[in-house]
Amino acid sequence: MDPEDVARLTALEESLWRPATRFDHVHLARVYADDFDEFGRSGRHWSREASIATEPEAFETLLPLPLLRIRGLGPDAALVTYRSETTYPDSGVTLVANRSSVWQRIDGEWRLRFHQGTPTH
Repeated sequence: MDPEDVARLTALEESLWRPATRFDHVHLARVYADDFDEFGRSGRHWSREASIATEPEAFETLLPLPLLRIRGLGPDAALVTYRSETTYPDSGVTLVANRSSVWQRIDGEWRLRFHQGTPTH
């Protein structure tokens, strides 16, 4: 993949793990494709609307994202995989998951089409 695309996809994926942008409805509406959906670490299905409307909560995620790998699936599509390690200060619990995201360039901008989290240790 083009180094500029790799840098852009890395920044976009990490933006979803920074509280300042994770709960920014305008940012999420720009990033998520119109048909975005997600299967979360919990197994719950999240629609685009439900994901954008998520209530803010305190969390800290290890950045840069561990084991980040970006693979082109064509000139305008990419698979991003990594491991997330997220701590919730209120409970002290750290949740770890393997993650995958499918990104597509739509009208010249990378947009997230699908995301999945799978619990791991």
